[in-house]
Amino acid sequence: MDTYPGHVVEILLVEDSPGDVELTKEALADSRIVNRLYVVEDGEQAIEFLERRGRYTDAIRPDLVLLDLNLPRKDGREVLQFIKSSDELASIPVVILTTSRAEEDILKSYELHANCYITKPVDIFQFFKVIKSIEDFWLTVVKLPRKL
Repeated sequence: MDTYPGHVVEILLVEDSPGDVELTKEALADSRIVNRLYVVEDGEQAIEFLERRGRYTDAIRPDLVLLDLNLPRKDGREVLQFIKSSDELASIPVVILTTSRAEEDILKSYELHANCYITKPVDIFQFFKVIKSIEDFWLTVVKLPRKL
């Protein structure tokens, strides 16, 4: 079922692990929903992308953000706070996708209004399965806000 006929779902992945980036690309490549994945590798790049500054002046407004917490320069908590405190960006769903299992990270993410918190599995096949479940839920079941 195509929830968004004729619509490409724009996804921003904020991830500094090249291996996790490649696995995410592979998992989303054969999606039932047409999507475009944009990747930035640190928190400062994420904010520049979302503000359309610097090399990202032509960036799109993503429909969904997949955000790692442990990033160089600005961490994911700062990026999440930036997104959810912005009138223009707050409606973008943010999925925390991180290795941290720490209760304080989970609590803080939800206090900052993350839409969900997922701990990355270490096993490659389980990681692929997690990305597919994100795709199934966020791109098929959930109705994402449309750009105005």
